[in-house]
Formats: sequence, C-alpha cells, structure tokens
Amino acid sequence: MTLQKSACIECMYQELPFLERFQAAAADGFPFVEFWSWEDKNLSAVQEAAERAGVGIAAFNGDASYSLVNPAHRTAYQEFLHRSAETARQIGVRSLTIHSNALGPGGMVADRCDGLSAAVKLVTLYDGLCACAKLAEATGIRMNLEPLNTVTDHPGNFLTSSQTAAELTAMVGSPLLKMLFDVYHMQLQEGDLCGHLRACGSQLGHVHVADAPGRHEPGTGEINYHRIFSCLEEIGYRGLIGFELYPKNTTQEAVRAIHQY
Repeated sequence: MTLQKSACIECMYQELPFLERFQAAAADGFPFVEFWSWEDKNLSAVQEAAERAGVGIAAFNGDASYSLVNPAHRTAYQEFLHRSAETARQIGVRSLTIHSNALGPGGMVADRCDGLSAAVKLVTLYDGLCACAKLAEATGIRMNLEPLNTVTDHPGNFLTSSQTAAELTAMVGSPLLKMLFDVYHMQLQEGDLCGHLRACGSQLGHVHVADAPGRHEPGTGEINYHRIFSCLEEIGYRGLIGFELYPKNTTQEAVRAIHQY
C-alpha cells in the first residue's frame, strides 16, 4: 500500500504513557499520529513529543460537548470549533474531525436531540457545515465530517450514512471541508464498502481503518482490506489512512498486521 499511515495513539500503544506513544509510533514506521480530545492534553508537551519523534499530527476532534444538529448549540459549537482550529494551527495539526452529535465518555452520544425532527437536524447540520467551511478557509485547517455507526458504538447519532456525509460536504463546496470514511463504522452501518467508497471518492478527506466486528487490526474480522486499499488507490485517494483500532492482543502484533498492507 502506497498510502501514508497514521496511528491513532488514543487507542494504540495504551501500554505506554501518552507522550511516549509518539516515539513508539515513529519507531514502528508511522509518519503521522492522531488522537481524539485536545482539551485533556498538555499541548506544548504534545507538540514537543511530536517534533522530537519526527511525526506529524494528522488530526484530533474539533468538537466536544456540542452538536451540529442542535440549533441551540449553534453559537457554542462554532466558538469551540474556532478554539480547536486555533489550537491545531498552533501545534501543527493538519485537520479536525467533526461529528453531527456531541460525544461523551466512551464515545457515547451525549446529545441525541430526541425532541427535534430529522428535517430540523438535517437543515441545522447543513447550515453548521457552511459555517465550519468558512472557519476552515479562514484558518487553513481542514475539517472532516464523520458518520458513525449506531449499531454498536454510537446509538442515537444522527449522521450514519456515507452518502449523506458526501452529499452535504459536496453541497457546501469547500476544498477544506470533506468527509471522513471510517471503514469499521460503515461496515457495521451500511456495508457495500467499495461501492460507497467509489461513490464518495471526490469527498474523501480522511479514512479510518479497523476490522469488524471487534474494532481490531485488519485480518481479525470480516473486512477484506486488500480490496479496500486497492479500491482507494483505484479511485485516486491520496489522503492519510488512520489506523483507529484497539489491538486484539498486543500493539506489536497489531503493527505487524498493519504493515502487511
């Protein structure tokens, strides 16, 4: 596989203190790392650890306690996203991952917006994405909208469709706003992975990898990753592949499995 790899050091290398994971990922051949929340990190130490290890920081989450589908969160969401973008710019992070709903501990949906209709959520999401794109263009920080599965990991999340995510970002029309296609989430939610990747090709900004079921390294589940990576190359994807997975046994076993592709 010629595509560049990024290790999610939030769920990989958990046997090490967080700041030591940058060097471990570099030693294992990952040119980039990524993680989730930035508020709970010592950012100057993060920047120093990344620079010392010689790895780039691919992404972190741009949102937290606020939802793009909730009209009541509109101002607070954009204010927090602005802080995230400025933080990313300061420490050299390439992109922010954004979601339709606020996520709490363990990735559980913290704001289901049950009292709102699907129409209100969709319109609010589109309006919010337009504002996200303007911020991305003002700061130069890319943003990637990620649909999630509601089958196992994120019950109550609004955005579950790769087609919807791709169509929304295409309608907004900014080169700095794309979608994040998480192969694990989309296998659980919709299947036909190569078909959906081809349909979303022009809107792919980042790709996440884990096998399903289990969310472990490729080869531990039912997804044919040789076909997935061939498909990505066929459609001309040139972004990063983020390995956002929990090693089934040890990180080193997972790394060996990753580097088979």
